[in-house]
Amino acid sequence: MYTLKNNFKIIHFVLILSVLNFLFFHYPFFKFVVNNIDCNTFNGILIVVSLVILMLVLNAFVFFLLFFLSRIVGKFLLVLFFVINSIAVYFVNTYSVIIDESMIGNVLNTDYAESTSFLSFKLLIYLILFGILPSIFIVKTKIISVTVKKFFTITAFTLLFILGLVIANASNVLWIDKNSKTLGGLAMPWCYTVNISLFYVHKSQKNEKEILLPNATIKDNQKSVVVLVIGESSRAENYSLYGYNKNTNPLLSKIPNVFHYNANSGATYTTAGVKCILEHTNSDDLNELLPNYLFRNNVEVVWRTTNWGEPPIHVKNYQNRDFLIKNCKGEGCNYDEILLTDLKEQILASKKNKILIVLHTSTSHGPTYSQKYPSQFGIFKPVCNSVELGNCSHTDLINAYDNTIVYTDYILSKVIENLKQLNDYKSAMIFVSDHGESLGENNLYMHGLPMSIAPKQQFEIPFIVWVSDNSAKRLKQNKMVSQGYIFHSVLNFLNIQSPIYNEELNIFKK
Repeated sequence: MYTLKNNFKIIHFVLILSVLNFLFFHYPFFKFVVNNIDCNTFNGILIVVSLVILMLVLNAFVFFLLFFLSRIVGKFLLVLFFVINSIAVYFVNTYSVIIDESMIGNVLNTDYAESTSFLSFKLLIYLILFGILPSIFIVKTKIISVTVKKFFTITAFTLLFILGLVIANASNVLWIDKNSKTLGGLAMPWCYTVNISLFYVHKSQKNEKEILLPNATIKDNQKSVVVLVIGESSRAENYSLYGYNKNTNPLLSKIPNVFHYNANSGATYTTAGVKCILEHTNSDDLNELLPNYLFRNNVEVVWRTTNWGEPPIHVKNYQNRDFLIKNCKGEGCNYDEILLTDLKEQILASKKNKILIVLHTSTSHGPTYSQKYPSQFGIFKPVCNSVELGNCSHTDLINAYDNTIVYTDYILSKVIENLKQLNDYKSAMIFVSDHGESLGENNLYMHGLPMSIAPKQQFEIPFIVWVSDNSAKRLKQNKMVSQGYIFHSVLNFLNIQSPIYNEELNIFKK
């Protein structure tokens, strides 16, 4: 006998934890299942019922193994699972994210400023109700174990039962396999435990050092400068240059020699998106990136950033917010204008004829859109001020986001204004975003969904180019480009010859 208050047999205890785990954290999982099958058919019903049973039994079995091997380790891991589950399911419910390997990479590359921007009262409620309270129950409960003989008996019968359930669903293997990435990204706690492991395994498999590209040759002494502005979470749909019905580009639309291309990103999160912008070909390998390649080949390269998550950058002049703030003055220093600090002066101070400057912005990163621009750029009102984007009206949310585009328009116009004053230089400004952004369409928010299921808002991006009047270059009228055009277009504009140059991925012509 045991008292209900303090003691539980191990098999009863793990079943209770499995049921709690199921009830607290798997509404998104089964919502996806129900929305993607026909529940009026036998196979549809079989899938739902089988997944419910499988989830309850399999989780209980894993918990059983943990507690049998070590009650201390079992309690520690289950407390950890429930706490992390509560946070993870908050983000799944609030922003419709999927906790797959790419999202894990996104999380692990998040800095303190971004992570604190997600704090909310609702998150605290999730943490207390679904994380802390179950953890207290786990810690205080005394667990009565079983004999070794009973352990092996339970294990054998459980494995046979799971095998039988899998065989019964043989006809549904194709559906499960097709949706495995989404299902795996919603199953708690395995979505993050498995994908964290995969993230680090794949990371360790990559080259510790970049694969160096063939040496390049600078072909002339003409002073040339390219300013590459990497946008954050900008989607083309909200740029008036692309036909948006609100004037979000009041300055760029009036500047001569500004062109725009239809473009798609290669990923829906920052780390992969920036890598796609900077590499010469789309690859899982860590090839030498554009700034590193040009710096090694005697080009002046400056990397300025208010963001994070970029792949390894190996240049002498790496300038973050802490570096730039020393010489910055005014309200704009609290925003992405800090990237413009002494920009023209740094170009003129260079002793080299070929210059690449990269400005890695963070202007349109959610969920705090309304905090990403100075007050004078709050053109569209009212705006959403909550980090719980689903609680805002769609109009308020769009207004806040559109104001970040207006501010981006201003920053790009200031870059062009600086370049126009460099009469001795051929100059170009290229703006391309790392990925797009969902703003409530189909109840999706922000970014990071796998490309296979991501909506167009998360990968249709702006690709905007300006060239100086004294440049001999003009632009090809490509109907569609990609982030992969950046590497080769910069080489072309700076007149740098390289064995890996691809003319088909160049936007400029003489």
